[in-house]
Order: sequence, then C-alpha cells, then structure tokens
Amino acid sequence: MEKYTFAEKKDTRSGFGKGLMEAARKNENVVALCADLIGSLKMDEFVKEYPHRFFQVGIAEANMTGIAAGLATTGKIPFIGTFSVFATGRNYDQVRQSVAYSNKNVKIAGSHAGLTLGEDGATHQILEDIGLMKMLPNMVVINPCDFNQTKAATLAAAEYVGPVYLRFGRPAWPVFTPENQVFEIGKAVLFEEGTDVSIFATGHMVWNALKAWEILKDEGISAEIINIHTIKPIDQEAIIKSASKTLAVVSAEEHNYHGGLGESISRVLAQNIPVPMEFVAVNDTFGQSGQPEELLDAYHLGIFDIVNAAKMAIARKK
Repeated sequence: MEKYTFAEKKDTRSGFGKGLMEAARKNENVVALCADLIGSLKMDEFVKEYPHRFFQVGIAEANMTGIAAGLATTGKIPFIGTFSVFATGRNYDQVRQSVAYSNKNVKIAGSHAGLTLGEDGATHQILEDIGLMKMLPNMVVINPCDFNQTKAATLAAAEYVGPVYLRFGRPAWPVFTPENQVFEIGKAVLFEEGTDVSIFATGHMVWNALKAWEILKDEGISAEIINIHTIKPIDQEAIIKSASKTLAVVSAEEHNYHGGLGESISRVLAQNIPVPMEFVAVNDTFGQSGQPEELLDAYHLGIFDIVNAAKMAIARKK
C-alpha cells in the first residue's frame, strides 16, 4: 500500500525564496540581508526586484544581525539569510543580545540545516541549532517540511511581530503539502489518525514518517502522524490529545536528540501524561560528508528507523 507519492522534488530553501518575494510584495517594510550567500539562500529574485531593500554585508554574520536589529527599530521587517550553522552558532551572542533580549522583529533564515546538507560535512551540518534558538526567550522556532510549507511559513514569519528562527534545507525533497496552505504558527498538522502510536515529526523527517506510516499500516499497526512544524511555541494540546489516545510516542527530527523536538515533547508528556517514548534523532555526534538520504540512514533517521521506534514504543506500553 502506497498512499503518499509526490509529483516533484524541490528544496525547501527555494520555498523560502518564493515566500520572501511574496512577503515583500505584500509589505514594503520587508527587507533582506545576506552574508555572501545570495544563491544558496535563493535571494536572487529579491535582489533583482528590490535592490534598494537588500543589503549584502559579506561574510560578517554578527554585523548583519546588528544591522537587522537597527532596521527593526525603524519599522522594517528584516530577514537575515545565511547557513544555519552561521545564523545560530557563529551568531549566537548577537542573536541573543540584539534580537531576542530586546524582542526585535528580526527573522533569522537558516538554510542548509541538518545532515542533509550532505557533502559539506560536519563543520556545516549543524545539529544543535533548534536547541540554541528555542532556549532564547521571545524566539519562535519553525522547521517546515517541504517547499510549499516553507513558503507559507516565510509569509507567516513576515506577519508575526517578534523574533523568528526559520530553519530549512538544501536538498531537493518531496513536495507533498498543499500549494496554497495557511500556515499557523504553533499549530501542529495532523496527517493521519491512529490508535497504537503517535509519531511527531518535523522538517524533512515528516516525509519519512509518512512512508513509515505506510509500512506500519501494512503490518496492522495504526500510527498517528503529526507534523510539528513549530517547535516553539509547541502545540501542547495536539501532543497531549494524541498521546492520551495512543499511549505511545515517537519523535523524529534531523537534529541532535539533545535540545531538539523530542526533548520538547518529552517535557510536555512528563508534565501531563507520561507514556513510553522513543527518539529518532542524531545520537549526540557530529555528521560527516555524504549523500543526504544515505546520511539519514547512516545516522538512524531513515524510514525503517521510525518503524522500529514505533514498535519499541508500543512494546513498552503497560
């Protein structure tokens, strides 16, 4: 049985580029800054159409963040774009002090996140960024699952007043969500209802979770699949409702299990409905160079890793 198919693959960073353009057309206060990665962030179209609203700061991420914070004080809505490893790791002090602390209306666009960056290897495959960002007061953390959802999330980020970290990736990935969807920050998306286990996934891992659902269904296991695109604020109501029904939980993310989606879900469960939980995430290690899907399998983030985690969670039910 194969329910989930796709007509095309597109990288989520291109969804950001399209969303940024649409946001700029809707609101003249939207501006963009980039740290010498215009092509990688898919900002080319924005630069061409709105050169007077674009600032190329070069390889100077901290300076870019300070400029964006200043622009925000004048009523502009700045999007700063670079690789996630630089947007969060290299830039943490400036994001903390100049953006989060003073609750500035700055949007941090982090591309090439996670293992699926691929060949660039461990130095660029940040697996800690969700943790870094979600721990900052005032910061919203969004990790959309495909091209269409990334575009919608970018539009929602532009309309939201306050700091936002928008995380997306490099590889071409299945496009499987609606083209003109409405993105609601902090509201999970239910893909499949189930009774045996709840699988909460984010980013690229949502597709893997849906393919795992097909395998589990063929084996007579009823899995509930929920896309947690907003990690902060997390949809506690959706988590509690689903876990109360299935009494077994799996989280799936392209991130270190320390500080990521799974950790946020486990806190919600511990405070409300403690149930068995399994984590599909990188096991406290750095990445390496390789093809995106091969890396997901190598670090136990593949489809069958989700299937096995679901079975383990179910087996631990009392």
